Parts: sequence; structure tokens; C-alpha cells
Amino acid sequence: MIHVYYGDGKGKTTAAAGLALRAAGNRMRVMFVQFLKTENTGERAALHTFENVTLTSCPLELKFTFDMDERERQQVGMIFRGIFERAAAMTLSERYDMIVLDEVFDIIEAGMLSESAVFAFIANAPNNIEIVMTGHHPSRRFLDTADYITEFKKIKHPFDHGVPARIGIEY
Repeated sequence: MIHVYYGDGKGKTTAAAGLALRAAGNRMRVMFVQFLKTENTGERAALHTFENVTLTSCPLELKFTFDMDERERQQVGMIFRGIFERAAAMTLSERYDMIVLDEVFDIIEAGMLSESAVFAFIANAPNNIEIVMTGHHPSRRFLDTADYITEFKKIKHPFDHGVPARIGIEY
């Protein structure tokens, strides 16, 4: 089944990580792919402790997409396309039960990955795999394809008042 967690509210990655944690606790094999994140997130540290969770690599440092120039966007896009292609191939060949594509809608929107590449993966995925995708703005096509959709809506957030992201809370 296809799960979509989207919107401008906090909690999309947390929900996806929680679902991965639940699956791993039930001995399911999980591929956890993060885009637009670095290696230094709390969810990565926790999920790394499970032998049945595979985490793809992330950059050690990464700018926000709105702070990248065109050259940086192209370089990062090439890295993320490679991560996606390797993770998709591993998921299909090694028979994972779940794949999480965290922030996939954002890298599609930024032009770093094509929507058609993700749909090609979905079309080739076995029927028994759970595909979990997160990000801010999925296309109508993703929403129409999904079995589960949860929208996260920001009502209030400390970032709006200049409070930077806090370790253990936002990452």
C-alpha cells in the first residue's frame, strides 16, 4: 500500500519513522531513504540500531534548497537520484517489506528527481510492499494513487518567531 504524509506542518518524518519503527519491531525489513537531510538526525540514530532497517547514506552537510545556487542544486540532485536508484533497486531485488522515501515530494518539486522515476518504481514494486512518502506538496497523481493520506497543517511553530530547529525535536 502507498502512504502519503504531506503538508507544511511538523511531524511528517516523525510519522514515517514511527511506522518504520513499528514495522521493524514486527520483524519486517525496512529501507529508509532520506532526502534533504544529513546523517545527524535523531531518527537515523534510533533506526540504525535495528538490524532489519537499512538506512541509505545522507550528506554530512547540506544547505536548504532555497539557499542553493543552480550548480549546487544540480550536484545535490545527482547525489539524490543515485541514492533513489540504488535504494529502489535494493528494495526490489532484496524483497524489503517497506520503503520510506522521506522528503521525496520536495526533491521532485526542486527538480532533483523526476516524478516518473518514482512512479516507475511504484509500478515495479511487489503488491505486498508498503511505500511511505513524505514532503510538502505531492502532485495530484500521488494523492490519487495513495491508499493512506495524512495532511499535516501548521497552525503555529516556533520557527516563525525566529527559534531555530532544536535537536531532539525538529531533528
